[in-house]
Amino acid sequence: MHSRYNQMGMQELAFWKAVIVDESNFLEAIVALLTENDICYCVIGGQGVNAYVDPLVSLDLDLVVAVDQLEPLTRLLTEQFKVERFPHSLNVAGGGSKLRVQIQTDPRYFSFVERARPSSVLGLSLPVAMIEDILQGKIWAAQDLTRRPSKRRKDLLDIERIVDAYPALREQVPADILDRLRWP
Repeated sequence: MHSRYNQMGMQELAFWKAVIVDESNFLEAIVALLTENDICYCVIGGQGVNAYVDPLVSLDLDLVVAVDQLEPLTRLLTEQFKVERFPHSLNVAGGGSKLRVQIQTDPRYFSFVERARPSSVLGLSLPVAMIEDILQGKIWAAQDLTRRPSKRRKDLLDIERIVDAYPALREQVPADILDRLRWP
């Protein structure tokens, strides 16, 4: 069974690498940098949702790191990749890949790291935030009026996907979002 899982994981990784046109192994380079430098992190956002429900294709990989490791990680990333700072994130890009890595710097997310558990993401075993934390992050994002409307609609879809798969979590979703989803 273990070798079958590894083969499936390899196929999933090959699929994602083809989708994100990752000719430079940017995904593996980011994961290696985090691992080799003992950076505590977890996957959030759409790829985090994909770890719990049927996946949708996305070019984004959203991460959050332990608060005390954010500045050291920023220095490490800028040595190897193109890094842009935004009010609540660091966007990391690597040549030869359409993968968009976004490191969340909003303090509300920092506690997600300590509750994360390993799961399959993009064909790799990575630490993933708990589903409750991912849902909370999606709620914050959907309510953030500074985000593009198209991004907020995707956040609503991710919330809907989570609640479809985990109906007990519906009670965590605020009424204004349930109204936008047109749920009773």
